[in-house]
Amino acid sequence: MLAFATYAGNMRVAIGGSTGLIGTALATRLREEGHDVVTLTRHEPSQPSDRRWDPSSLSIDPPYLDDVDAVVNLAGAPIAGSRWTDDYKDTLVSSRVNSTRLVVQALESSSRCRIFLSGSAVGFYGAHCGDRWLYEDDRSGSGFLAQVCRSWEEAAASAPQRVRVATLRTGLVISPSGGFLGKERPLFQFGLGGKVGDGRQYLSWISLDDHISAMVKILTDDTITGPVNLTGPAPVTNAQFTKALAKALHRPAVVPFPTPIAKAVLGPELVDETICAGQRSNPPSSSTTDSSSVTPRSPSRSPRHLHR
Repeated sequence: MLAFATYAGNMRVAIGGSTGLIGTALATRLREEGHDVVTLTRHEPSQPSDRRWDPSSLSIDPPYLDDVDAVVNLAGAPIAGSRWTDDYKDTLVSSRVNSTRLVVQALESSSRCRIFLSGSAVGFYGAHCGDRWLYEDDRSGSGFLAQVCRSWEEAAASAPQRVRVATLRTGLVISPSGGFLGKERPLFQFGLGGKVGDGRQYLSWISLDDHISAMVKILTDDTITGPVNLTGPAPVTNAQFTKALAKALHRPAVVPFPTPIAKAVLGPELVDETICAGQRSNPPSSSTTDSSSVTPRSPSRSPRHLHR
């Protein structure tokens, strides 16, 4: 069995996708804890910590990843950023796979960087998984997003053997500053929030704070490798989540979500695999998510995540 590097002190971490909700929060947390952060950007560097890269052409500016201890790649076009035309579906795949391939390419020539955290999602298991628990060793499901996650994880798995790779199968990240909640809150505030379909589909959620804590734990714990269900221990049904959000916002939630209208506007495949999807993910039994500082509570008992 390979022995991976352990870091007890400060690390230098490169982050791809550093301008997104999770990447921004991770960079902030790492700096607060005394770590150095290199932000990989597709634009001209505007500060000393920026480093330009272009996943579409598989290029990254010197010194590449030669001066960092770890790299976290969360880069990828927004899943619901556009209707799923054939061109946009190609973009969803290529933006993730190419950025991951670029990281792997840079790792091959780096003797220092030994840790690679790569993005993925619980969509790996498929869109409609019922109420069965999903574990990291379960097979991938069917559908477009499952295909995206498979290709994403396969690209990460090609990293050099000396590198510890963890693939983060992220669930629904809850934050008052944006993401899913940023889109849902206005609907509820106008009294238009409601359950989707019969409301029985499971949402595997985790607060942004807990998600970042788990990522930092994975970065610094050399025993954690392979796929990780980065979700909390208490998945809830869509109906339960809807009730909790309505209560937190002091608004009614009696109008069912207009699925037919959403499918007409956004496209049936996108709506079916995102808004109507359900996965009941089982979080890892390791200490990535079972300590009191990391484990999220049920949203019905944690309204601070929902309305702050």
